[in-house]
Amino acid sequence: MTAQEPSAESRLFPTRPFVGASIAVIRDDRVLLAARANEPMRGVWTLPGGLVEAGEALAEAALRELSEEVGLTAEVVGVLAPTEIIVRDEVGRARHHYVVHPHAALWRGGEPVAGPEALGTRWATLAEVAALPTTPGLTDTLRAAFARVAEMRDRGVTA
Repeated sequence: MTAQEPSAESRLFPTRPFVGASIAVIRDDRVLLAARANEPMRGVWTLPGGLVEAGEALAEAALRELSEEVGLTAEVVGVLAPTEIIVRDEVGRARHHYVVHPHAALWRGGEPVAGPEALGTRWATLAEVAALPTTPGLTDTLRAAFARVAEMRDRGVTA
């Protein structure tokens, strides 16, 4: 966590949504997933990502988080539809509220090493993802990411 990033405690029952960026790094026919080390949804598989810092562009945040969380480099090839994650308490109050802007990317280097925000990492096919516990909307985001990368490959860009 950077000095600008709020602590996990201050994210409980927010007065506004938090803006995040994530990144779907595609390598051949697989995408990189990370198991969340922190609540909410500890142990659930998702994309590397985190909060956007003030003055930071969404794609910059996604690439920074990728480097910090798992040590990879990638090339962003597209912005995908945002995912809104709202976790409510027993009376319906918003316990957590995040708006995450995912990016499709091509792997450019490195092998994933789980940092303090990830319990583990893995490269997975879409079929393998279907059998995993994942964050809300992940499957749709991954389908869109694979489609964007396929478009890039059709234009001659390779991973």
